[in-house]
Amino acid sequence: MQPVEVIYFREYIAMLFPKGMIALEERNLLFILQAIMLLIVIPVYILTFIFSWKYRATNKKEIYDPDLVDNKLAEYLWWGLPFVLTCIICAISWIKTFELDPYKPLVSDKKPKTIQVVALQWKWLFIYPEEKIASVNFLQIPSHTPIHFEITADAPMNSFWIPHLGGQIYAMPKMKSVLHLIADEEGDFRGSSANLSGEGFAGMHFITRASTEDDYQQWVAATQQSMQQLGFEEYEQLALPSTDNSEEVYQLQDEDLFDRILMKFMAPKGQ
Repeated sequence: MQPVEVIYFREYIAMLFPKGMIALEERNLLFILQAIMLLIVIPVYILTFIFSWKYRATNKKEIYDPDLVDNKLAEYLWWGLPFVLTCIICAISWIKTFELDPYKPLVSDKKPKTIQVVALQWKWLFIYPEEKIASVNFLQIPSHTPIHFEITADAPMNSFWIPHLGGQIYAMPKMKSVLHLIADEEGDFRGSSANLSGEGFAGMHFITRASTEDDYQQWVAATQQSMQQLGFEEYEQLALPSTDNSEEVYQLQDEDLFDRILMKFMAPKGQ
C-alpha cells in the first residue's frame, strides 16, 4: 500500500495533463493565477538578494537612509501593485467560479449520460440507471459525451475525484452532489478518494475508461449479461466495509437503488 503523500502527489501531477474540457479550464486558471502572483513574488526575491548584497555590513560605500521608509513613491509601489494584482486575481476567480460550476450542465450536441456514484467503505459503486447495470471500482464512459454524475455516500464523508477530467466534489450521506465532466480523448484515467476516510483510504481508487461509443455499448451489453445481480439486499452486503476491492459488474435489479440509498438516512425513526 502506497503512502498517502505519494497518492496525493500523483493526483496533483495528473491535474497538469488534462484529458477533458473542465480539467483543461481548471489547469489554465491555475497557471494564470500563478503567473499573476509571480509578477510580485519574483521581483521581491530578486530585490531581497540585491538589497542584502548591496547593504551588507561589510560594504562601507553604501549609505543607509532610514528615512526611505516614509518615501511615498516606494509606499505606493509595494502596497499598490500587490493590491491591484489581488483585485485582478479576485475578478478572474469570481468569473471562473461561475463558469466552472460543477452543477452547471455542459453544452454539447450529444445527450448527457447520467451515472450515479456511491462512496462506500472503501470502494466506489457506479450505477447506470438507464442501462440498468452497476459496477464497483470501474467506471466506463463514452468520450466526447457529457457525463452527469449524481453523487452520495453510504459511509463517512468522502470526495469523488478524477484528476485528468476535473476537480473533486464531496460525497456525503443524506445529500446528493452533482458534477458534470467530459473526456475529450480515449484512455484509462485514475479516479480516487480525495478525502481521508480511514483504514482503506489508500486502496479506494478506480479506473475511469473513456472509450469510443461503440466500445462503450459493447461493454454495456456484456455487463447486462453479468451473472451477478444487484438489488437492495445484495447492496447491503456490498456496502459492508472492505479494503482493496477488485472490479466487479452487476445487473441492476432495483432501478431506484440510488434513491433508496439516499433516503434511508431520512426516514423517520422506527420506519
